[in-house]
Amino acid sequence: MSSRLRLILLPSARCMFDDPLQIRVTGLSSQQDVVLRASATDEKGSSFSSWAEFRADHSGQVHVSRDAPLRGSYSGVQPMGLFWSLSPEVPHARFFKNQALSPHVVHFSVVDKQDGQILAKETNERCILGDGVQRQTVTGRGFTGVLFTPPGLPFPAVLDLPSFPSEKRAGLLANKGFVAMTVPVFNRKLDKSERLHLDQYEAAVQYLLQHSKVGGAELGVMGLSKGADVALSLAAFVRGVGAVVSINGCSANVQLPLFYKQQQILPALRPDLSKCIALTSDLYMVKNALPIPTSAEHRDSVVPIEKASAQFLFVASEDDLQWDSVAFMEQMVERMKRHGRNNFEAVSYPQAGHILDTPFSPFEVSGFHGVVNMVMLWGGEPAAHARAEVLLWKKIQEFFRKHLKCEANQANAKL
Repeated sequence: MSSRLRLILLPSARCMFDDPLQIRVTGLSSQQDVVLRASATDEKGSSFSSWAEFRADHSGQVHVSRDAPLRGSYSGVQPMGLFWSLSPEVPHARFFKNQALSPHVVHFSVVDKQDGQILAKETNERCILGDGVQRQTVTGRGFTGVLFTPPGLPFPAVLDLPSFPSEKRAGLLANKGFVAMTVPVFNRKLDKSERLHLDQYEAAVQYLLQHSKVGGAELGVMGLSKGADVALSLAAFVRGVGAVVSINGCSANVQLPLFYKQQQILPALRPDLSKCIALTSDLYMVKNALPIPTSAEHRDSVVPIEKASAQFLFVASEDDLQWDSVAFMEQMVERMKRHGRNNFEAVSYPQAGHILDTPFSPFEVSGFHGVVNMVMLWGGEPAAHARAEVLLWKKIQEFFRKHLKCEANQANAKL
């Protein structure tokens, strides 16, 4: 094989996690068939892989951003298909990239279709933190979070509420010009007698608003799944929240009763696990297990979002199989309209599943859920889901920039 054969990653082999990458192979023979393979290992040691077979053009080149594979882990022209189609070797294993200090490493190889010889290799390092972004563990009144601050000041602030610990989304937001802190809803296995206290998240809100790099009297809050209804509750009951992004969240308070200032403010809407559908011996669909929040029996659990002055972005995946996110979004829109409120916008994504992550994350069709202790089907068609993640990531940044004021004099006053 010619020594001119190269596997090229553009613009660089090292980039940010949410940056697109161009993958090219040059120096092949005209019409040569090759297989591009990608592999990665997550923070729990689980292995993921993807592949795509291509036929070189007459000049001996393959451009993944231009060419559709003959066969493989994805179909059609998908520049980042080898990334989001990374699949676990062990079924239902979730992709864990929760630590921001280390990059997500993806190994690529070009393999000759005829004899299986490896022709070229390259490694892509996908970073969470950009130049100058600082990471700090913060312990406050009842909360422990991880704070990310960009260089300079002032910046708007965002509190990210993932259901389980993850630094990825907040770390990436810091690269975009936000002071971002992540505070997970769940840190461990739950006791059914437990309560969730809104006070700890209020303390996180106040910590951010008092930070010297934050130039604004209000911040943004975002959450996915259970984190979304906590974000809604913060806006409804706590001062200082100016914008909320609710991603595939319920219109009611799910799973644990919510307390604030030592008083219960919302009872728990709990799933009826007897309504789960067993798809295989170890895989369940729980979409129908959550009761209808607007029913007379459960309406006290609905978050009174109409009381909030914040701007809302309601996001729903149309193929969410964990719960009926579209119906919950429609309930929230109807509630706001019924109370004469117009401080919201709503967007839904066709064929997207429950786990709407940052762009180019491996697609998760199923995974173990630590709260209900079962493997659940999340839903979604991989390519459509990947497109939704790209569109939503851009939408989130635009939404927060539009609705969060950032003034230098406010930041200077905190110094």
